[in-house]
Amino acid sequence: MGRLFGTDGVRGRANVDVTAELALDLSVAAAHVLGDVGEFAGHRPVAVVGRDPRASGEFLEAAVVAGLASAGVDVLRVGVLPTPAIAYLTDTLGADLGVVLSASHNPMPDNGIKFFARGGLKLADEIEDAIEQRIGEQWQRPTGAEVGRVRANGGSAERYIGHLLDTLPNRLDGLRVVVDCAHGAACAVAPEALRRAGADVVAIGAEPTGLNINEGFGSTHLDQLQAAVPAHRADLGIALDGDADRCLAVDATGAVVDGDQIMAVLALAMREGGTLAHDTVVATVMSNLGLRLAMRREGVQLVETAVGDRYVLEAMKAGGYSLGGEQSGHVLLLDHATTGDGLLTGLHLLARTAASGKPLAELAAVMTRFPQVLVNVKDVDKTGLDSAQDVLAEVAAVEAELGESGRVLLRPSGTEPLVRVMVEASTETAARTAADRLAAVVKRSLPVAG
Repeated sequence: MGRLFGTDGVRGRANVDVTAELALDLSVAAAHVLGDVGEFAGHRPVAVVGRDPRASGEFLEAAVVAGLASAGVDVLRVGVLPTPAIAYLTDTLGADLGVVLSASHNPMPDNGIKFFARGGLKLADEIEDAIEQRIGEQWQRPTGAEVGRVRANGGSAERYIGHLLDTLPNRLDGLRVVVDCAHGAACAVAPEALRRAGADVVAIGAEPTGLNINEGFGSTHLDQLQAAVPAHRADLGIALDGDADRCLAVDATGAVVDGDQIMAVLALAMREGGTLAHDTVVATVMSNLGLRLAMRREGVQLVETAVGDRYVLEAMKAGGYSLGGEQSGHVLLLDHATTGDGLLTGLHLLARTAASGKPLAELAAVMTRFPQVLVNVKDVDKTGLDSAQDVLAEVAAVEAELGESGRVLLRPSGTEPLVRVMVEASTETAARTAADRLAAVVKRSLPVAG
């Protein structure tokens, strides 16, 4: 059996992979591990528990709450709120633990369990491993007054909205915005926060039934937003995903503004405001070449990490940086949040638009998005990639031909016997031709996976 925890908690098909029994056992194990490492030392522990609107979240939340309370942890139930809101509340309420029931942008049948440590921080890998090891162990159960108590925390949404508004450098008066809530966790708080900030708001994908999260709406389905912005004569639109930790945007014409472009816009705004720490942005190796060239032209340093927001976060903490993220719209603003927050990102993008008086299309034009082609070469022994001389020679040849107007990245999959070949070039045709050419060499040069 593989590691239970993935890069973003435990996730899978609800009631098949992620069951009530697993949710209860994980919660008990988390309470024991965090207690043993001193997180609960000297006081009665408190946990914040929230979820997205998925139907399965109802029984999974009940199981998590039962597990925590049975282990002697007091529980604050905050209901349906974005994942970054749970991280914020875990910190601001002084809780020892945060738990979110959500599968983010995954389809409705999936669900997941994600833990935050004190301060709203992601659990370290070794803590997750320890929790997994202690699932199902025998333990001494508290009784009487030692069992955990459970109560609702009704002011949580208001507290989170207030926090978001406090981070803004200016109001959004004069802007008309369409917000796509993906029928997800931000359906209540996103339109309300935008309105209080001064925007004229049209909300779509904001009628959650528990069965329709991410279905045809949100950051993974931009068609509805692209149509709605021009139809409502809005200045721009923002799209969140199911747990609202990501944000993508569209301009007034309906053209997509992705996470790289959002970071470019925010980087210049933050540098102008003196809040771009060390004049540096952190991005993954998959971020578009256009972002690299734009930041170089503007005198902003770009630090690259492996793919995954956890690696972005690690680099940001290590270097003391304030802005980083991924092309997917998972943007981290560490002056204001401990994790990616799509609504926070959207608000700051809107604030820059309002303050500049320029349309989003003009702001986003600070970077030119290069066509990017990805080809997966399957069923190959990826371990030999770094020493395959034919592959290395072909990569060097393609890079020389593309020059500064292109880029090549070969990346072995972390979970499958395949190599990902990514090429960026000035045209889609050039990128496709080069990617197919490299893929053929990889296929020919590497042994078949055993």
